[in-house]
Amino acid sequence: MEILLDKRAVRQIRLSAQDAIEEGDTETLREDILEAFTEEQVEEIERRLDSGDFFEFLTDMLDEWSGDDVDELFELIDAQLGDVGIDVKFDKKAGAADPDAEKDEEEEDEEFDEDDEDLDDDDEDSEEEEEETEEP
Repeated sequence: MEILLDKRAVRQIRLSAQDAIEEGDTETLREDILEAFTEEQVEEIERRLDSGDFFEFLTDMLDEWSGDDVDELFELIDAQLGDVGIDVKFDKKAGAADPDAEKDEEEEDEEFDEDDEDLDDDDEDSEEEEEETEEP
C-alpha cells in the first residue's frame, strides 16, 4: 500500500516536530501525525500492525526518535511504516520543508513591498511633471 501525505500534512508534522524539539513534549506531535492520515489509511495501517493500534505504534516510534532532528522523524515514519508494508511518500513541495525557501519567499515579499513603495513615489513624480508641462 502507498500513502501520499500532502504538503499541508507534511508542513503540520514538520512544525509540530519543531515545537516538540523546542518544548520536549511529543504528545501534540503524536496527535498531529495521526491527523495527517485519513481514517481509511489509519484503518489499513492498524490492520497491518501486530498491536492493531496506530496510536500505540506512534508512541513507540516517538520513543525511538532522538527528538532533535525533524528529518530523522520523517525517515523513522517511513522506515517504521515500511516494515509493515506501507510505502509513505511525503509531498516535497511543502513550503516549510525547506526553511531557506521560506526565508527566500519572505524576502521576496519584502522586496515586492519596497518596489511597490518606489512605484508609488514614481507615480507622484509623474503627476508633478504632468502638471508642470500642462501650464502655459
